[in-house]
Amino acid sequence: MNNNIMLITNTLEKHPSGGRQLLCKLNHDTLKEMYGESLILFELPRRRLQGVKSILNAFRGHFDGVDDDAVVNLLKTIQSENVDKVFVDGSNLGGIVKVIKQKLPQVEVSTFFHNVEARFFMGSFRQKIGFRSLAVLLVNYLAERKSVEYSDKIICLSERDSLLLQRVYGSSASHISPMAMQDILPIDFAKNHAPSLEKFALFVGGTFYANRAGISWFVKHIAPHIRIKIYIVGKGFEEFKDELEIKGKVEVVGGVESLAQWYLDAHFVIAPIFDGSGMKTKVAEALMFGKKIIGTPEAFSGYEDIADRVGRVCLSADDFVAAIETADEIVNCPFDPELRAIYEAVYSFEVAKLRLENIMSS
Repeated sequence: MNNNIMLITNTLEKHPSGGRQLLCKLNHDTLKEMYGESLILFELPRRRLQGVKSILNAFRGHFDGVDDDAVVNLLKTIQSENVDKVFVDGSNLGGIVKVIKQKLPQVEVSTFFHNVEARFFMGSFRQKIGFRSLAVLLVNYLAERKSVEYSDKIICLSERDSLLLQRVYGSSASHISPMAMQDILPIDFAKNHAPSLEKFALFVGGTFYANRAGISWFVKHIAPHIRIKIYIVGKGFEEFKDELEIKGKVEVVGGVESLAQWYLDAHFVIAPIFDGSGMKTKVAEALMFGKKIIGTPEAFSGYEDIADRVGRVCLSADDFVAAIETADEIVNCPFDPELRAIYEAVYSFEVAKLRLENIMSS
């Protein structure tokens, strides 16, 4: 009987919107193309920690769909399906990683780190200090520590995350596989797309703490001093219209069915992000659509080698104002084929598949 590979992940979204959801789907689709019917999918429902009981259980590793029943079912499936390799999509599932290696040490476990969870949730805790945010930080730290300790292969998005793992847990990544995106640029866009009559800059992202803090700072310190209009697109931001909108300067769109038209019509993309971990999805998306990016050093984390080629790195509000006001000099056309070529060469599905093939076969 041929051996199989198992993908363990939180429930995959049919229509993913956030960066993590998009990357989870890409990992699934990549592995499916690599292994076909030999890929066994094991999904865990992501659950929000609510109430003291759920938080106490989380300290046992019972969160993000992990519980005693899931563990028993998982071990049975690995054995009955003759699984010899497991790909765990998320270092928050360290409780699962530990159980597999203790019960079935012959099974090779590769864990994909979307970011350094301890760093990510430390930032979230600093933004909103409280019992719940502290508990979320601690349970993710404990789970991630198990992922580092028990994984045979540790896959990070960037060297920065690998170095951070070394500082926090004493072990670095065994492999680096940068951010990648499924291609959603319309095939015939050049023939059918008419340039937007309105010149605007685009901010894209969900409402996690670093996005909210970054765009709030931008609206307060930069928007009043620039001439180009800013559109804010992302699920959940419609709830912050009163806080963020400035008539004629900033408009909140919120969630949309498709980002493609917004990227196609935008003059360039802004990324005022000051905190976080991993790599920013919005940068890879912008490159996919051939758009320049004006952002902070944090936004370009993991993209440092290409930052000067794809946009402007801004350290202050004055830097942002200057870069945006002179954007016509860096944005020669709404679609820059050189930026698109960078996406295809480094951040596309096809390249991600080659990287993962090398990692899984090493």
